[in-house]
Amino acid sequence: MIRVNDKITIQDWEVTEHFVRSSGPGGQNVNKVNSAVELRFEAERSPSLPDPVKRRLRRIAGRKWTTDGALVLQVQDTRSQARNREIAQERLAEMIRKACEKPKRRIPTKPTKGSQRRRIEAKKKRGEVKALRGKVEE
Repeated sequence: MIRVNDKITIQDWEVTEHFVRSSGPGGQNVNKVNSAVELRFEAERSPSLPDPVKRRLRRIAGRKWTTDGALVLQVQDTRSQARNREIAQERLAEMIRKACEKPKRRIPTKPTKGSQRRRIEAKKKRGEVKALRGKVEE
């Protein structure tokens, strides 16, 4: 069971872990031990996540989100299987925490009259500088 916050806890049946061989350096041990973890969270079917959180999580996950609505995290940071498993669970919890935050609505603002005037003045000056370039007639 993964505890995300006070309201959200992920049950064990929602998460499956698959251990695979890690790539990269590791000496002779790397060919014998399955230390990398592939954590799969069935987010779309999860009863513990509200719909808005699921939608935001899908956007945050990006390519980690599968077509069948699962979130797949692969971790091979350390040579320890247990530590990689902890890291994967922490990353999942962090992603869900981030998805729980409701984004602030952007309030469109209008530029002030002064800033509009300054912008036009700057454009006119720049145009004059460019107009003065060119061939000099004798």
